Amino acid sequence: MHLNDLLQYNDIVIQCHDNPDADALSSGYALYWYLMEQGKSPRFIYRGHNKISKNNLLIMLDKLKVPVSYEPDFSEIPELLVTVDCQYGQQNVTRTQAKNIAVIDHHQITEDLPTLSEVRSNIGCCATVMWDMIREEGMSVDDNVLLSTAMYYGLYTDTNKLSEVSHPLDRDMRDLLVTNKSIIMEMVNSNISLDELKITGKAIFDYQYNEDGKYIVIKAEQCDPTILGVISDFSLETVGVNVCLAYYVSPLEIKFSVRSCVKEVHANELAAFLADGIGGGGGHITKGGGAIRPEKLVKLYDAKEEDVEELAQEEFAKRLNEYFSMYRIIYANETTLDTSDMKVYEKLPQQLGCVRLTDVFPVDTMVEIRTLEGDINIKLEEDKYLMIGIAGEVYPITKEKLTRSYRYIDEPYDKTFEYEPCIRDVFTGEKKNVLRYARSVMSTGNVRIYARPIDEYVKLFTAWDEEKYYSGSPGDYVAVREDDPHDIYIINSQLFDKLYREVQE
Repeated sequence: MHLNDLLQYNDIVIQCHDNPDADALSSGYALYWYLMEQGKSPRFIYRGHNKISKNNLLIMLDKLKVPVSYEPDFSEIPELLVTVDCQYGQQNVTRTQAKNIAVIDHHQITEDLPTLSEVRSNIGCCATVMWDMIREEGMSVDDNVLLSTAMYYGLYTDTNKLSEVSHPLDRDMRDLLVTNKSIIMEMVNSNISLDELKITGKAIFDYQYNEDGKYIVIKAEQCDPTILGVISDFSLETVGVNVCLAYYVSPLEIKFSVRSCVKEVHANELAAFLADGIGGGGGHITKGGGAIRPEKLVKLYDAKEEDVEELAQEEFAKRLNEYFSMYRIIYANETTLDTSDMKVYEKLPQQLGCVRLTDVFPVDTMVEIRTLEGDINIKLEEDKYLMIGIAGEVYPITKEKLTRSYRYIDEPYDKTFEYEPCIRDVFTGEKKNVLRYARSVMSTGNVRIYARPIDEYVKLFTAWDEEKYYSGSPGDYVAVREDDPHDIYIINSQLFDKLYREVQE
């Protein structure tokens, strides 16, 4: 769905979920602004039994001029109802009758969606979905600082103080929005009530510790999600604790926060693993989190709704034990693989992209390369290049290895991907699209690799980045260059046959 699909209607009501949070308010605010800019006169409402009372949200409504009204007894039947940050029919949104329904959301899909819907479950907050949809219409919220500040705060709160930001669009919005920092600070410092402070202390006293995995699990009472981050951050400072999981259970979601202080456990990966199939999770290497849908957990166990707290405890314990026992860790700089049982492969002729990084920014510039897989920070040198794979994945390469492995071809590089890699100057914030500087290259076949499928889960620290690992699953390939025993890497099983062919000796 595109936002301009909504313009065929005149009587439009925007509804966010009951007990709205900052993300629901900001995404509804953004849609309200867009429709007003298009000459419409929408109404923005929320319903339910409770009027907004949290101090940070009251500040948000007042200082940022959020045009929402509390309508618990709303009985009109508008031409179009748009639910934001929720899905029509879910338990957390009072059902409002309408002639037509539209949905804009970022949560896991739990209801049958109407034709007019845009649900991006891999995005950190609904405000980001709205921000990107507005950009797709050729518009920008930059001139509306109050709205921009609201959208930033929506992202801030829905991703646990930005610690769970994982999708590059979330990171782009975070970096590009023009905000009123003083209002943000006022809201941030009005977020925890005295009752929630008590919840924090009570939760920390009741913990479970696993000595083998050096992780701690803490269950809290239902609270503002940011409280989980406070609990996790504090607990991670404990001697002998490398990883912390804090969570609460509510009728609508099981919210959790993950922290890690060791490079062998990426918090975003663990968060995604904990929620796989029953919710969603992500974040940064050291800070992550997510949410699980209670109804999916109940269905997984074929249990009753009233058992969800016990189910959550059991499922977290099972998945943590599985995660900490399933991986083999390889440090490429310290490892030489036995290639006697590995076959020899060469790259198939495949048009790939190559960027000379000093064409984008000057030598010695510290840059952040933003991709769907995450951010890579490097200092630009004369011999640093960037390869762009067939799925849009990027990885640094030296000029010497590039020359041995590839040759330039006289064809334009015009590939499109879900998210186009970007480079940002860390100090100035200037951002440039990588694909504008890409040239087409073809494998020379001069460099061969040894490779074999793996039958276990692997975390690989490459020779060029000893702080971040690449994960491999059974069926993926572990490979090593024939001319460099420490250039070890993981190749996704779905890509391997498209990239390599076996060498017949």
